[in-house]
Amino acid sequence: MSTEPTEAMSGGELESVIAGLPLVDHHVHGAYTGELDRAEFEMMVTESDRPIPPFMSQFDSQIGFAIRRWCAPVLDLPPHASPAAYLARRADLGPAEVNRRLLTASGSGRWIVETGYRGDDVLDPGQMAEVSGRPAHEVVRIERVMEEVAEARGPASDFPSRFRAALTARCAEAVGLKSIVAYRHGFAFDPAPPTDREVADAAGRWLGRAEAGGGLRVDDPVLLRFGLWAGIELGLPLQLHAGYGDPDVELHHCDPLLLTRWLKLVEPHGVDILLLHCYPYHRNAGYLAQVFPHVYFDVGLGVNYTGSRSDALIAESLELAPFAKILFSSDAWGPSELHMLGAHLFRRGLGRVLRGWVDAGDWTEAEAVRVATMIGVDNATRVYGVGRST
Repeated sequence: MSTEPTEAMSGGELESVIAGLPLVDHHVHGAYTGELDRAEFEMMVTESDRPIPPFMSQFDSQIGFAIRRWCAPVLDLPPHASPAAYLARRADLGPAEVNRRLLTASGSGRWIVETGYRGDDVLDPGQMAEVSGRPAHEVVRIERVMEEVAEARGPASDFPSRFRAALTARCAEAVGLKSIVAYRHGFAFDPAPPTDREVADAAGRWLGRAEAGGGLRVDDPVLLRFGLWAGIELGLPLQLHAGYGDPDVELHHCDPLLLTRWLKLVEPHGVDILLLHCYPYHRNAGYLAQVFPHVYFDVGLGVNYTGSRSDALIAESLELAPFAKILFSSDAWGPSELHMLGAHLFRRGLGRVLRGWVDAGDWTEAEAVRVATMIGVDNATRVYGVGRST
């Protein structure tokens, strides 16, 4: 049985090109390396971190249906196999073979891997490249580096210099940075860079709480914006989680429009800002990408979780922003179903939207092919300065 997902589509150059695009997944995490029982698997295919109520299953959701439809054939099962049959087959194959099949079936040509979340549980960039046969590059999470500096101890007075040095060293081979300020505080922060004295004072309060048993999770807004501006100083593309995520975010504080004043201050530095996921604020992100030359966005996480409705989300993401400012990402972490589905659903949705415009006479097929290639491959290779896969 074929290990490639298939779907009847109208024939044409557009469909052929999109099917073969070596997509650059510009924001992704590693695939999970351990065995998963049903409860563990279901917890990894939802953004909720709460126990699943006994009256429901995550398989009864858009992503659950998509897994059974599109991933089952890659594991030698019929489409729409039952959850029990699917998980039994997954267990029989084992995590290494499941990862190999699904990562390969994604057709992704390059991985831009953010390593700051539970990196020991998932494939690192080198392992992602080895398993998939495609190159991988690292994106460094700013807040994780800050917490590592705090773990090493040292006086608060020199925290600014120690953090800058650590971030520079950590990014020696990275192609980008990522911040989760949306999770830790939200976007309604003072946009100006703090002084080193303000940072040292905030670090003193933070480290004092940690020594008193408060933990080292960094959530002080002074330290968070210091991390952002230290990243800007390095000049690497900077990814920002925006919108949809787990319950750690307060979604109304994650509208990227709240970043407008900060984006204006960043603009003269010539650093590209990449807004990730953005749902349900993807139209707002499209506006920002239109008016600011250094702003880009994707609808990554939303594509998997909207499943059969992802066509509509992709269409909305193409309404306002210039096409040179839109990228593809899956934001997959954990089960490699998420890596494969992110790519498959994106190809399908993009193809359906562009085909509709071509058939309506609004676009030519050649124009649709060019734009699909920009969004799927070329924009990311330009922003991150990585070569194009074939």
